[in-house]
Order: sequence, then structure tokens, then C-alpha cells
Amino acid sequence: MLTVIPYFVRSAAAFVVVLGVLVFVHELGHYLAARWRGVRVETFSIGFGKAIASWTDRTGTVWKVAWLPLGGYVKLHGQERPQDVPEEVRALWVPGQTFHDKPVLSRAIVVAAGPVANFVLAMVLFAGLFIVLGIPVTQPVVGGVVPDSAAAKAGLIVNDRIVSIGGEPIKTFEDLQHVITVHPAETLSMTIQRDGTDRQIQVTTDSRTAGGHQVGLLGVRGGDVEYRQVSVPVAIWSGINQTWVITRDTFSGLAEMIGGGRGTDELGGPLRIAQMSGEIAQLGIASLISFIGVLSVNLGLINLFPIPVLDGGHLMFYAAEALRGRPLPQRAQEYGFRAGLAFLACLFVFATWNDLTHFGLFRWVAGLIG
Repeated sequence: MLTVIPYFVRSAAAFVVVLGVLVFVHELGHYLAARWRGVRVETFSIGFGKAIASWTDRTGTVWKVAWLPLGGYVKLHGQERPQDVPEEVRALWVPGQTFHDKPVLSRAIVVAAGPVANFVLAMVLFAGLFIVLGIPVTQPVVGGVVPDSAAAKAGLIVNDRIVSIGGEPIKTFEDLQHVITVHPAETLSMTIQRDGTDRQIQVTTDSRTAGGHQVGLLGVRGGDVEYRQVSVPVAIWSGINQTWVITRDTFSGLAEMIGGGRGTDELGGPLRIAQMSGEIAQLGIASLISFIGVLSVNLGLINLFPIPVLDGGHLMFYAAEALRGRPLPQRAQEYGFRAGLAFLACLFVFATWNDLTHFGLFRWVAGLIG
């Protein structure tokens, strides 16, 4: 029990820090865009519920930190529709500073600024890491072998260095992945270095369907990581590129889940994020910053999904308004928001179920029952 408590505290603290940074930057995007478009911001809150600390700036915005650190929000002046608030509230609205009176383009900019801020945060974090530490390059060294995989059958072991495949030099682990991916279910000649000696082996790759076509699998995990120092411009560009790669891979993973090529058990929720936050925090500040960057990209993408309630759903309604020349009927918007809430609730329950299954809770309960 003594070892569990510090781990729980560490995970909870890391989770609060990670989520706090992500939420603050996301809401800061909304806040800055609102100020730019002339919309008054009434409240900027990190967390929900009763405020632990709060202050009011010279523009009248109340900044507060609330006791439940599971999100945050920016309250815009006149964000509600006039028909949804009583007359005495509408009388307090300042003409020209209300959100609902702004053109559809301005409203779309304010809404889109949150996810955009998350992408910018990821770029800045990755670029900063590359400037300070250099660009990480995973060496083509076997860090682990999956049982019964193509690598295991070929006799590969931990610390084997892949020198070449079919005469093609392998400089990084990414080179290895690229070559294996385009050769599904094929026998390849591989040169490895083991204990300082080069050896020739034959490996027959496995294959699976991804994106409607076959890709090759070897069944090894990467090992050593080296950092290569680069110039500041290269580091900045690499940060932008890293953000794009994570975005692309996330879309690819979601497409595989939807298409059935990848298990939905990989879909995690807040509990798994909290667990990973604690584990990654142990690896050092650089690993934690990189983790925040990855989550920031995912948060930006999720919020852009065209689901009512999310930023992407609002943008979808604004696009329809721009095309029609007037907002969608009130009933259509209400049905959309209800469907969006129902979908998100189901997704949250499913992700939490996955988290509890991943933690072994149900196996533990089954053991108690016998």
C-alpha cells in the first residue's frame, strides 16, 4: 500500500499538470481570438465548479482556477441566443461586444482558434525540444521481439543491429519500418550485426490489412535513441513536421479502427491518460513535454470533429449558415446537440470501460467472485 500511494499521487499530479497546460492553451486560443474580433470575454476558467482562486483584469474578464481540474471554458459576452435569456440579462449586453451579433466569419474564427492553439502548442514544444536536445533518431537496433512474430522465427534477438535488407542500407529504425511495410509476406535477406560480427539471415515478413491494402510486419520494437544537434530553423521545421506526422498517424489509426483493421481496445480515456502521465513523468521533463505535445495534437483533432457540442460541430453549423445565408432551424440545432451529447457520452463510457479493463479491474473482481 505504501508503494501504491506515491504512485497514485504522482500520476494524479502529472495528470493535473498535463491537462492544465492543454486546457489553458486551448481556451487561450478562444480568448485571444475573441479579443481580436471585438468580443468581450466575461470568464476564463481552468477547471469546473467553485473557484479556488480568482481575479478580475482591467477589461472585466474574471480569471479563475476551479477545484475540479477536468477541463475549462471561456464565457463570451452574449454567447447565448437572445431568445434563451430573460430580458433583464439582455439589457446588460454591451452592443458591438456580444458574440452572437458578430458575423459568421468572426464567430468561426473564435471557435476554431482553440484547436489551432493546440496545434501551435505542439509545434512549439517539439521545436523547443529539438533546439535544446536535438532531433531524436531511433537506431535500427532491436529493443524487443514480439513472440511468434516474423522476427522471432528468423532468430532476431535484443540488441541485434539491422545493417541492411536486400542490399539496402538501414540507417534508422524508420528506414527498417519503411522497407518491411512495403514487403508483406515476402522472404528478405537481412544483414545484422551481433556481438560485433555481421551475419546474414533470411526473414519472411508477416502481413496485415491496413487502409485497404497489405502491409508487412516484422515484430520488433525500437531500441537505442540518439539525439542529433541541428540548427534552429531545422529544429523549427522539424517541430512542424512532427506535428503533421502525429496528425497523419492519428487519422490513420482512427481509420483502421473504423474499418476493423485495428482493435478499439486501444481507445483510452482520462484514466489511462492519468496513468501514462505518471509513468512518463518518471522518464524526465523532456518525455513529459513530448507527451503533452502528442496529447495537444489529439485534443485539437478531437475538437475539430464535426460533432455538435464540440468546436467542429459549431464550425459545421457556421458553414451551413454561411451557405444558406441564415442559421439552421432551431430544432435542427437542438437535435444535433442532443445527438452529439449522446455520442460523446457513449464514447466516454466506452473509453472508461477500456481503461478499467486495461487496469485489470474486471479480472480482479472476477477473482474475488471466484
